[in-house]
Amino acid sequence: MDADLVRVSKRLSAVLRHRPASVGLALDPQGWVDVDTLLVALAAHGTPVTRDALDAVVAGNDKRRFAVDTLDGRDRIRASQGHSVPVALGLPDRPPPPRLFHGTSAAAVPSILRAGLVKGRRHAVHLSVDVRTAHVVGARRSGRVALLVIDAAAMATAGHRFQCSANGVWLTAYVPPTFIHRLDAEAPRA
Repeated sequence: MDADLVRVSKRLSAVLRHRPASVGLALDPQGWVDVDTLLVALAAHGTPVTRDALDAVVAGNDKRRFAVDTLDGRDRIRASQGHSVPVALGLPDRPPPPRLFHGTSAAAVPSILRAGLVKGRRHAVHLSVDVRTAHVVGARRSGRVALLVIDAAAMATAGHRFQCSANGVWLTAYVPPTFIHRLDAEAPRA
């Protein structure tokens, strides 16, 4: 993705996940907003984006951060997950794979092993289905990457609920420390 599309993607993430009011928008309860309304709002607040550029960002994002849907003949868009504003994504509970993974900074591990993984300001804790993805996520943090293995099967048996977003990210409200183990294997090579 070229630099202009990366800039648009970051702006869309900020607006659709965290600050819709920054461009005068309100998301519906499931996080959707009309595409045309979004484009007008972005332009009015200094970030003109064409529909072609928006479509390129949605199609070209390797993490599929955004979903586009049509309702009553109008296109709408939302972030797939990662919201810090209240939304009800409407994702059904699903049985998770036996193990899931979480990438973070090595400095955060002692706290996580004491308190568990908490959602913080986000809608849910985000978990990856594979080590490589978890490593990429963890690498966004400063410092050395640490990889954690989550015993998702045991969590589900204990009554914890899981959902899977449109882009394959597994979501749960909280991961207690008893279900978390540090992965000591070498990080995957890119």
